[in-house]
Amino acid sequence: MNILFDNEENVGELLLSKMTDAALYAMELEDLPEDRVEISVSFVSLEEIHELNREYRNVDRPTDVLSFPQFERDEEIPEVGPVYLGDVVISTDKAKAQAEEYGHSYERELVYLFTHSVLHLLGYDHMEEDEKKEMREREEEIMSHLGIFR
Repeated sequence: MNILFDNEENVGELLLSKMTDAALYAMELEDLPEDRVEISVSFVSLEEIHELNREYRNVDRPTDVLSFPQFERDEEIPEVGPVYLGDVVISTDKAKAQAEEYGHSYERELVYLFTHSVLHLLGYDHMEEDEKKEMREREEEIMSHLGIFR
């Protein structure tokens, strides 16, 4: 698996390793060829994610994470060559604030946001209640596999 981290110095090696493990386990659960999968991850400020949210979703407020998938859930994954799943953008400022608000560590929040976003890249969504339940169960499965609990 190739994960291209941008501004990774804002996070640290241990967290990057946990995020990689989360993505690898997600690929295993989805039966995807992890050796060919690529994901891009950027860590940005509150202002930067606010601008991206306004530009790409027409929502004029900051958010915690944005996902830009390259495939639809039912779309066929190419049999050969790299499989570029898409881009993940995480606001480290928002993650810190949410960790404090929810009473858990910044590290847990970042890994959770990344896991949530990777699932979006894999076609999961939470617009309908049944979709939300399926996505939450998969998030919990991945986080538990990593030994990260609420």
